[in-house]
Amino acid sequence: MATLSVVIFVSALALIAVEWVHRTKVALAGAALMVLTGAVDQEHAIESIDWATLGLLAGMMVIVGLTEPTGVFTFLALRVAQLSKGNPIALVFLLALVTGVLSAFLDNLTAILLVVPITLLIADILRISPIPLVLVEILSSNIGGTATLIGDPPNIMIGTARPELSFLDFIVNLAPVAIVTLVVVTGGLALVFRSQLRVDPARAQEIAALDAARDMREADKVGRTMAVLIGTIVAFFLHTLLHLEPAVVALTGATVMLLVAADDVEAALERIEWSTLFFFIGLFVMVGGLEEQGVVDNVAEWLADLTGGSSTAEGLVVLWGSAGGSALVDNIPFTAAMIPVVSSLQGTEFDDGLWWALALGACFGGNATMIAAAANVAATGILDRNGQPVSFARFLAVGVPVTFVSLVIATGYLLLFQL
Repeated sequence: MATLSVVIFVSALALIAVEWVHRTKVALAGAALMVLTGAVDQEHAIESIDWATLGLLAGMMVIVGLTEPTGVFTFLALRVAQLSKGNPIALVFLLALVTGVLSAFLDNLTAILLVVPITLLIADILRISPIPLVLVEILSSNIGGTATLIGDPPNIMIGTARPELSFLDFIVNLAPVAIVTLVVVTGGLALVFRSQLRVDPARAQEIAALDAARDMREADKVGRTMAVLIGTIVAFFLHTLLHLEPAVVALTGATVMLLVAADDVEAALERIEWSTLFFFIGLFVMVGGLEEQGVVDNVAEWLADLTGGSSTAEGLVVLWGSAGGSALVDNIPFTAAMIPVVSSLQGTEFDDGLWWALALGACFGGNATMIAAAANVAATGILDRNGQPVSFARFLAVGVPVTFVSLVIATGYLLLFQL
C-alpha cells in the first residue's frame, strides 16, 4: 500500500508538471484515489487537511478582495512604481524588500496575499508582465519568512516543539543569513529578469506625474476598510500574545470586513480563490496518505541513517535533506516528520545548530517547486485567475537555482557559526 500511495502522489506531480489537466482537478483526483484505494482512511484524510492554512487563505482573500476597490493597492502600486522611476532593478529590489519584511513579521502566506494584487496593478500601470515580479515576491516571501519564528510555518512548528528556542533566538540566528540570501537572490533575479521588465521612459514620466492618492480619496468606505486591514495586521503581530491562531485572526478580520465594507456578501465571497483552496485540500489528503503509509517517516529516518554520528554531517544532511523533502512533499508535513528525527539525533544534549539547519532547509526548500509552500500555490493561483498562468516547469527553472544558491549560503553559514 505504501508503494501505491507513492505512485499516486508521483503521478499527480507529473500531471501537474506537464499541465495536461488543471492542477486542482489532478489534486482532487489524487486525493480521491488515496481514499478509495485505502491508502488513507476517511477519518485520517479529513484530519490531514490543514484547516488553519485554508482558513488563513480564505480570510485574507476576503480582506484583500474588499480592500482592493478602495484604491489602497492602486496608491501603493503607483508609489512603488514612482519610487523605482521605471528602473527594473530598483523595482525588483523594492518589491523584494517589501515582501521580505512583511513575510518576516506577519507570515509569508499573508504577505503574498497582500502584495500580489499590488504587483498586478504595478505591472498593468508600467505595461510589463507581472509574472517575473510575482516570482521574485514568492521567492522573497519564503526567504524573508525564514528570519523569524512566526514568518514561516516550519519555524512556528519548530518553535512550538522546542520551547528552548525563543522569538529572539530565531531572529539572532536566522535573520542574518536570511538577509544575505535575500540580497544575493534578488540581485541575481533582477539581472535575469531585467530584459523582461523594460519600461518605456515616457511611461515612467507619465506615471511620475500621476496623483497616487486620487482613487483612494474618491473611493467609498476607505476609512473603515483601512481600519480593519490595519487592525488585522496588528493582530497578526500580536497573535501569540493574544493566544490566537493566524487563521482565527484572518477569519475574524474577514468577518468584520464583511460587516463594515460589503454591500453584497455574495460578490465579496466570489473573491475567494476557490480553485486554490481545493487544490490545497487535494494536496493535503495525498500527503496524508504518504504519512499514514509511513513514507514520510521512512524518508526522514533514512536521512538520519546517513549522518554516521558526525554533528557536522548531521547538520548538512538535515539542511539539504529537508530542502529536498520539502520541495517534493510540502515543507509543513515534512517538517512535522523531521522534528522527532532531529530530536533523536541530539540525544540528551540540546544542539540548536540542528534546529537552525532544519529551519533553513525547510524554508529555503519551499522555493524549489510550485507546490513546496503555501505561498507559492496561492500566488500562482492568483496569477492563473488573472490570465497570467505560470507553468510548473517555468517555476522549477527559477526555483531550483534560487534554492541551490540559498542552500550554499546556508551551508557556509552553518559551517562557520553553528556546526
